[in-house]
Amino acid sequence: MYSVSAQVNDVEVVKEPLDLISGKFELRPEAINKRLSEDPTIKLLYICSPGNPTAGTVDPAAVRKVLAHPTWNGVIVIDEAYIDFAPEGSSLAPWVVDHPNLVVMQTLSKAFGLAGIRLGAAFTSPEIAQLLNNLKAPYSISSTTSSIAMAALSPAGLAVKNENVRRLLAQRDRLVSGLPELPGIGRFLGGFESNFLLVEILDKNGVPDSGIAKKVYEELAVGHRVVVRYRGGEAGCTGCLRITVGREAEVDKLLEKLREVLGAVRGE
Repeated sequence: MYSVSAQVNDVEVVKEPLDLISGKFELRPEAINKRLSEDPTIKLLYICSPGNPTAGTVDPAAVRKVLAHPTWNGVIVIDEAYIDFAPEGSSLAPWVVDHPNLVVMQTLSKAFGLAGIRLGAAFTSPEIAQLLNNLKAPYSISSTTSSIAMAALSPAGLAVKNENVRRLLAQRDRLVSGLPELPGIGRFLGGFESNFLLVEILDKNGVPDSGIAKKVYEELAVGHRVVVRYRGGEAGCTGCLRITVGREAEVDKLLEKLREVLGAVRGE
């Protein structure tokens, strides 16, 4: 969506791939810094942690290397939309105190289940906060959004969110242990710090196959009303599906139907 917003506003997008060899999709700070040195017109750097569809948080040491760039004059934005599903202490929001060109964004759309109120927050320096306030529309968020957000962020609301996250992480653990037992499931790529997993779909020879992955995705959706995300067309994601963690009954159905569909699509 950052690319879409940039294109709508006629802003050039420069992409620097993550590490696509290890399967962990790690940040490549040396390559990023090289790009920033070569093109001083770049003013915004977006990093997602956890990433989508990679499901992993970035290495803080890699972010420090980019923050320490000796000459680049721009803003680093870290999108932490899925941070509530990562281990405690994973957020880099506290870093904004020491790094005036850092912005860390979070949202109530994911772990709080409040995507409909369209509310997030940015943690940053007073200077950037003032700039954002100068740029935004003169009216604030709606009173409805405000009241729902205040309830969600109250002690009682946070207790509900934390319990929902606990249940979801338990189901994520079920998928991590249950998916590899299915014939045709390969490696997990990326990380395990979000509310979804990125997993390979294999052909009969044990090779990740995007064609088979797409057929599995289509058959699950059309034939069984089980929706996963096909990601086989993205760099480093050959043969991959992105599977969102659901409730216990939903995970039961996914494992059952995925076994059935994998067998049919792979001709077993």
